Amino acid sequence: MVAGLKAGTEARAEKNAALTHLKAIVTENKRRKQGRQREDRKHMKQRPTRYAFLTTWMAGVLLLCFSTLPALAQEAEAPLQPTKEASQQTDKKPLEQEESRPAVQPELEASTDAPPEIELPDAVNTGIQEQVRALQVSLDQRQTAVAASRDRLKYAESILTRLQDEYKSFELRLEKAGLNLTSNYADLLKQRLERLQRQSIASDLIEGIENNLSTAREEQLRLEEFEAIAGPGKDARGQLRSRRSDLLRELHSAVTEHIEVLNEYYSTVSALHDQVQDYQKLLQQRLFWLPSATIVNSETVGELYESGKWFISQLRFEALSEAINQSVNKRGGRIALMALLLIVLLIKRKAIINDIVAHSRHIGNVGHDRTTFTLRALIDSALLALPGIFVFSLAALLLMEGNAFFSALSKGFTAAAFIVFLLSFIRNVAREQGLGEIHFHWNANSLQVIRRELPVLMAFVIPVAVITTSTSSTPEGAQFDDSLGRLLFILVSIVLAVFAQRIMKAVRAYKSERSSLLFLHFIAVTAPLVLAAASIIGYHYTALQLERNLFITICWLAFNSLLYYLGLRVISVRERRLTLERLREQRAAERKMAEAREAADSSGEGVLSTLDMPEMNLKDISQQSSSLLRIMVSALAVAGLVFLWADVIPALQLFNDITLWTIATDLQGGDPLPITLADALLALLVAAGTVLAAKNLPGTLEVMVLSRMNLEPGSGYAVTTITTYILVIMGVVICLGVIGVQWSKLQWLVAALGVGLGFGLQEIVANFVSGIILLFERPIRVGDTVTIDGITGTVARIRIRATTLVDWDRKEQIIPNKTFVTQDLTNWTLSDPITRVILRVGVAYGADVDKVQKILIEVAHNNERVVDEPAPAVFCVGLGDSSMNFEVRVFVKDLLDIMPLSHEIHASITRALTEAGINIPFPQRDIHVRTLPEAR
Repeated sequence: MVAGLKAGTEARAEKNAALTHLKAIVTENKRRKQGRQREDRKHMKQRPTRYAFLTTWMAGVLLLCFSTLPALAQEAEAPLQPTKEASQQTDKKPLEQEESRPAVQPELEASTDAPPEIELPDAVNTGIQEQVRALQVSLDQRQTAVAASRDRLKYAESILTRLQDEYKSFELRLEKAGLNLTSNYADLLKQRLERLQRQSIASDLIEGIENNLSTAREEQLRLEEFEAIAGPGKDARGQLRSRRSDLLRELHSAVTEHIEVLNEYYSTVSALHDQVQDYQKLLQQRLFWLPSATIVNSETVGELYESGKWFISQLRFEALSEAINQSVNKRGGRIALMALLLIVLLIKRKAIINDIVAHSRHIGNVGHDRTTFTLRALIDSALLALPGIFVFSLAALLLMEGNAFFSALSKGFTAAAFIVFLLSFIRNVAREQGLGEIHFHWNANSLQVIRRELPVLMAFVIPVAVITTSTSSTPEGAQFDDSLGRLLFILVSIVLAVFAQRIMKAVRAYKSERSSLLFLHFIAVTAPLVLAAASIIGYHYTALQLERNLFITICWLAFNSLLYYLGLRVISVRERRLTLERLREQRAAERKMAEAREAADSSGEGVLSTLDMPEMNLKDISQQSSSLLRIMVSALAVAGLVFLWADVIPALQLFNDITLWTIATDLQGGDPLPITLADALLALLVAAGTVLAAKNLPGTLEVMVLSRMNLEPGSGYAVTTITTYILVIMGVVICLGVIGVQWSKLQWLVAALGVGLGFGLQEIVANFVSGIILLFERPIRVGDTVTIDGITGTVARIRIRATTLVDWDRKEQIIPNKTFVTQDLTNWTLSDPITRVILRVGVAYGADVDKVQKILIEVAHNNERVVDEPAPAVFCVGLGDSSMNFEVRVFVKDLLDIMPLSHEIHASITRALTEAGINIPFPQRDIHVRTLPEAR
């Protein structure tokens, strides 16, 4: 018995130790997780900078300005229900009838609730009966959660099946109708699009399912650990332990089943989310190309009076007073703070303007100019634009708590606040002695036109933005969208065209030499007019979508232009400082030379003039830095434009329905592959991109990569040339593939062309292949001095067919590439530019050979063009008819030094030999005269 108790005690001790170890592991994991979270929060905090207080103040101001957005967003998510009469009128139109369907999102939101957490009892210290009771409760709760999740899964599957069937049916109807859809379908498409927007699956729902899955997997692991600790035993309570084990297995099975159901539910909801998005893209694509209203006629103009009458009737003083009182009571603190900030900005307005003017005086002064002056001018320009947005945001806050009309009017003021801030900021950037004129060196006449025309534009655009936004936000006012909304849109489009005409005219007068501005001028003027014409003929929805994207595009391009000129300004200041340092170094060297001349003669010291550096502008910036900046900003602009126009791209999928031709496929029994208008446009886009890349990418590669590498002469040229070839080949292959030209179909054509080229264009192909060999093998490089076929010159260019040499007469010799591969070639500078020069000298007989050799070696060593290694050498190479012949063998660093060296060495030898009394003989001939006997 004692032994049994001892064994039981040891077993409990082992279980307690195992449980303690497990708890320690869990506690340590929690502690590490909390530590990582604290570290992440610590690293997320930014170190305060010099202008941290200003950034914080600006962020607070902007948050205060746009604080009305959450409330407005909540109101927008819960629009007012249409009246019963309006619903009856809608139901009268057969094409506009839309069956009432339950929304997806509200029914599925319950799935984000986490299932009840399994509360496992203490496996050692808790009684067996209590463990069984707790496990039974957890099992019941888990089975209930599994049943609820399965019901939601069935509901989601039914919605997915119904939506897929509806999508296929509607897509089939659209395919049968083709491009012959009438304007009657526009309202039907709008209703379905609005319903789909209500049925859209929020990302929180999918994220909630993922969290539930993660929790269920963690509980599965906890159950396995509990089973390992609390195993069945053989004692008096063995039946309860067996029951506990059965409950643990059932609970484990329930959790496993729940995980499987949640996985299926996650897949179904994700498929439903994708299906809703596909349906929305289909509707947006068709709605984009459908007329949403009738053509503007006398009836449309007549409705303008009714809309104006309705708008004025809503402006009742009692309702306005009530709206202001309710807003003040509910948002009084925010309104007071915004009014206080507005007053402060108005008081400090003159000081801000004086700050801009004061810092502009230092721009261009190398000793005092700083990049921070430009940043402060940018911030000051934004501060000067804030009062306008404060006024409209304050009006929006005062009207927010009113009736339906004044609540909608509050939305109109909020929308206009963004436009006011943007236009005011542009006007302050263009102000006299401001950021654009002084810091960015923009044309003063163009800026004057902007300052003059912007108030006129604001006078038209801002009231229209308030009226159209407020009327479209109420059920009563939405019925006037096709009359009041369209006419105001047309008016603003015409005003924008006039504004663009005047601005572009001033810009072209300043930069008349740039032909691209003519195209930009045409686009800027005609785009608003085209949108106005589209709205007039009934495509009002399409015009609104394009106008919204064009407005955002203009803002984005303006932002990128501002970044570009800020970057140029930074580079300009840096370049000026470097130039100043070089000038100081040059003046220091001149001062040392002047002091040396003063020590050499008795002349007085000359006084150095003060340093006077002329003002530099943006044209003095290095080409490489500006090119790199332009590339970076252009890449950012293109990426932003792709993101901004992503919602319009689905509408362009209509081009896939226009088939130009079909091609046969290689698959047996396969359908012909259609080549659509979208494919042709894509091929043209790829071709244009290939041309631009072939022209600009090699230069970009040179600026961004090759210029930073220590390459041998000519290596960068070879890399850029080969890159151009690869780009062109890839572009041609992609273009042919897009339009359906398959490589298998081109094999016979390539073979035939190969045979034809082999006979007819043999020399051209040989020169092309030789050019490729020259670029890869590199026996010659750009800048090398070579001799080929008796012609010596410097390699200037290596083209596809021929290579250009510039000889000593500066004549360009065009030599086919084949010549460099097939004939003997001498490259004077391939691996070592040092060249040996042999000079021949003759002295009279009787001279001391050793003395002559010593004199010639001294002459060679004293010449600066002769290198020390290899050392010069002098040899007596023969005894001639009139002299003893010597050769002076020296090495020069550059091939261009040969002729100057020959002249200098010969002159020095003549002088040295004359001083030593050694004669340089003339050619001598001994004539023996023989007298022949006279003939008899």
